[in-house]
Amino acid sequence: MEEDSEFRRWDELIPDALGLIFRNLTLQETLTVIPRVCKSWGRAVYGPYCWQEIDIAEWSKFRPPETITRMLQMLVIRSSGSLRKLCVAGLPNDQTFSFIADHAKSLRTLQLPRSEISDSIVEQVAARLSSITFLDVSYCKTIGGPALEAFGKHCRHLRKLQRCMYGWEVLDKVSQDDEALAIAATMPKLKHLEILCLHVSTEAVHQILLNCPELQLLDVRGCYSVKLDEKFVKKFSGLKLVGPGSDNAGWDDCSNYSVSSGYLAWDVMDDDFDEEMLDEAWEDDLSMEDVEMRFYDGFYLDNGGFDWPLSP
Repeated sequence: MEEDSEFRRWDELIPDALGLIFRNLTLQETLTVIPRVCKSWGRAVYGPYCWQEIDIAEWSKFRPPETITRMLQMLVIRSSGSLRKLCVAGLPNDQTFSFIADHAKSLRTLQLPRSEISDSIVEQVAARLSSITFLDVSYCKTIGGPALEAFGKHCRHLRKLQRCMYGWEVLDKVSQDDEALAIAATMPKLKHLEILCLHVSTEAVHQILLNCPELQLLDVRGCYSVKLDEKFVKKFSGLKLVGPGSDNAGWDDCSNYSVSSGYLAWDVMDDDFDEEMLDEAWEDDLSMEDVEMRFYDGFYLDNGGFDWPLSP
């Protein structure tokens, strides 16, 4: 008993606890190092415990479309329907977006900046994403008013929307009032809205303010056609307004609202570990000169230069 009490049995932690711990590691460490430490850690990584929140936004910025798709398919399937948060940049096509909608009905946070999705696919699958409270479709050049209207109609719990663009991306657009009016007509419970650099009119923004009474923050920086009267804005108590232009220098700065997600216990489900895909995903990230090698209990361990606590 005394001897046992001297050691922490890291391999005996329940998968839920292991999942919470592993969420502090990088994606690469979780997928390539943890499964080789011991069987219980491997089971936690293969199951849904680590994948309620999937954030591969930084990783996906520099990956080809087919690699992003394969990684998403593997991780979303591992989540076994428990996925609450997904962040990925540059979603490559409608098929991948439809796959997410089919396998992530519990999703609360969906961030898809720079994604190549269409109005038509959003209209088809938005009903499957009805639990979303935070949506980011910034820099998505291939969607517009119809997609935002579909999200608004079906995602009735939506509280935060980010729809930002770069100025040069909207130079060819006469107007994006259809997007602003879709927001006004279908998203009455919004509390936080960012529409940076959209080509919208003052009247369209007025409609947002009039139809979204719970709005606490509105960011319209870069919307240079918008001229909001200070007396009109003061009618909306509790509203923080950012932009547009230098006329609003005295207004409050933008602040972030955190979106939390719960953590549920799920039974472990078997899933094939796609070694070939992982090797391809990391091939540009590690060189052999940077790799430290260790052996533990018969497992080959490439720890990438990190010292890991020894399992009992």
